[in-house]
Amino acid sequence: MSLWDFIGDRWSRLAIEAYQHASVVIQCTIIAAVLGVLVGVAVYRSPVGSTIATALASTILTIPSFALLGLLIPLIGLGVAPTVTALVLYALLPIVRNTIVGLGGVDAAVTDAARGIGMNRVAVLTRVELRLAWPAILAGMRVSTQMLMGIAAIAAYAKGPGLGTEIFSGLNRAGSANALNQALAGTIGIVIMALLIDGLYLVVARLTTSRGLRG
Repeated sequence: MSLWDFIGDRWSRLAIEAYQHASVVIQCTIIAAVLGVLVGVAVYRSPVGSTIATALASTILTIPSFALLGLLIPLIGLGVAPTVTALVLYALLPIVRNTIVGLGGVDAAVTDAARGIGMNRVAVLTRVELRLAWPAILAGMRVSTQMLMGIAAIAAYAKGPGLGTEIFSGLNRAGSANALNQALAGTIGIVIMALLIDGLYLVVARLTTSRGLRG
């Protein structure tokens, strides 16, 4: 059976797994974005705090995904919980770092002018600094999303949702009928989704970033 025949015969199952894969990646990126921006806002004015936050997020990223999932399974079991936990932790570094860089790069003259017209600290942060830092934050989210697309496949080791199930199943049955097709179907699906979501980020960036802030 050819790869395309294999995909056609199992299209419904592959479509559901693709949806689950994209869903868990997007949701984890959003959770990581909220946490990462909060951390960035808390530390960007402190060189020591920024260094510590970035170092901690970098340390998490150096842990092999198999190892992290293996450590999480005894604590929170199999399935969605370890998958979401691992993906959120891995997504933090680009978002935290870009938030710190984006906020730190806001011209002091701009924030001084905002204060001069009566804005308080919260208003300056939310209405000026975060808006100016948004392109950098979005770029961090884009990097995290692309990274998580691959890592989410490994989450099948912990019975997580997504196309990783097809890849692992195919590799475990290496040499048997359609094993290669199964692994390739999962891999190609992830690549296609990664490209589509990356294109979506470009659209979001264009719609949410003022012309003066575009590259």
